[in-house]
Amino acid sequence: MAMQDSKPCFVLLQMRTAPAAAARIDADVRAFCAGNGAALALHRAASSLDGSQAYVYLESHAAEAPDGEAIAAAFQARCDWASELRASPLEAMRDFAGASTGERPRFHYVVETDPETGWLDEISRWYDTEHMPGLAAVPGCVRAMRFLNHGAGPLSLACYDLLRDDVLGSPPWLAVRATAWSDIARPHFTNTKRTMFRVVAEAQEGGAP
Repeated sequence: MAMQDSKPCFVLLQMRTAPAAAARIDADVRAFCAGNGAALALHRAASSLDGSQAYVYLESHAAEAPDGEAIAAAFQARCDWASELRASPLEAMRDFAGASTGERPRFHYVVETDPETGWLDEISRWYDTEHMPGLAAVPGCVRAMRFLNHGAGPLSLACYDLLRDDVLGSPPWLAVRATAWSDIARPHFTNTKRTMFRVVAEAQEGGAP
């Protein structure tokens, strides 16, 4: 499994949506990025299974740190289907190629949590050396990434691009979740949110990852 050495700057846009918006997200997000020249590129956009929310990951190529408020305002002006929009800078921590790398993901699973006070380092070690590489190696996982959310939070955001949503119930995936270290780390998650999304837009081949 390959792990990316550089840490590009990402911005996460989180929003409420109506179910009918899913059909517009791809075209509207690409148009928004095109309107920003080379400063922002699409990484991934995904809609929750019930269509009530969407996450849009943008990769910033600007020389300066991206202005989240300005990005959110510009996005809101173009995408009238988005509400309760929040923009958060993401620090890319780990990037693992999955067992099914090269295939097109259909689902995007996100686990967000605030590590309990004093547990950030231990949970980070667990994620980076056991949990995420283990899940990335499960058939059906295309890619696994971990970020620190320095905006709306929760702080830790781990996400997995999957071929099928039922990969989460497969024996190899469940085995990785059931380790002794997992039993130590997971009780120290707080404000935890787990969401399964459908991928509705992704970077063009040869563009941003």
